[in-house]
Amino acid sequence: MSTPQPPMPQSAAPNWQAAPGPSYPTYTSPIPVVRTHLGHALASEWTKIRSVRSTMWTLGVFVLLVVGIGLAAAALVSANAGDEGLGGESPLGLGFFGLLLGSMCIITLGVLTTASEYGTGMIRTTMTACPSRSRVLLAKSIVFFSVAFVVTLASALLVALADVALVDAREPTGSEWLKGTVGISLYIALLGLLSLVVGSIIRHSAGAITIMIGLLLAPLVIALFMFSESLKDLQQALFEYSIPNQLSVFYAQSLSRSGPSGWDPLWIMLAITAAAFAGAYFLLEKRDV
Repeated sequence: MSTPQPPMPQSAAPNWQAAPGPSYPTYTSPIPVVRTHLGHALASEWTKIRSVRSTMWTLGVFVLLVVGIGLAAAALVSANAGDEGLGGESPLGLGFFGLLLGSMCIITLGVLTTASEYGTGMIRTTMTACPSRSRVLLAKSIVFFSVAFVVTLASALLVALADVALVDAREPTGSEWLKGTVGISLYIALLGLLSLVVGSIIRHSAGAITIMIGLLLAPLVIALFMFSESLKDLQQALFEYSIPNQLSVFYAQSLSRSGPSGWDPLWIMLAITAAAFAGAYFLLEKRDV
């Protein structure tokens, strides 16, 4: 039988003391951390819109259409107008056809500004860098509207000056100059902004462009084929409020004797764009990216 062993004395637990200073190494980023604001979003969207090829192509075609058709119309009228010229009419209206066709380029660019990011998945990066969705939409709108307005104004002003110089007609009044340059440029820029908002709602480039081209041309085309007497009132309304007719109002060449006049088309487009912008903001906050 083994003899019992005496219990071993227990030594006291060592008294560990933490070393002075932090228990993990610290790192200080050389990049300053600042609170983001709308200016950062504007800089980001400006970088995007000036660095993609679609902007240069669409704006290049727009300028070509507006200036090319405007100068061609002025040269054609000047060569065939005779001694009476335009018969007392303003020569600024010769820029109408180029702006009507060129507006489709602005529509296309407006849609691509938003919808293309959903197609490529870039919108996830955008929303990660700027979680405030309303700020992203506002920044896109401000940058696009500014670009569209400046390019349209420069093109319309160049065509207006050339038309006045080439065509033997009366000198336009100050009001006609303002409406035929600044007014119509604001209208087309708002039309492009509406396209941007529709692109944000639809999130599909081809679908949004189709909707906007239909909005531009369909009412006038449908009205041309309304021959029934019972549809006269509807036909008249489609004529009056079609986008081509509202564009012509800025040159005092309305397709109908009633309907919008003066600056009315600009306020109508502003109200429609504001309503669409509110809808896009609501959907942007409710839907996932």
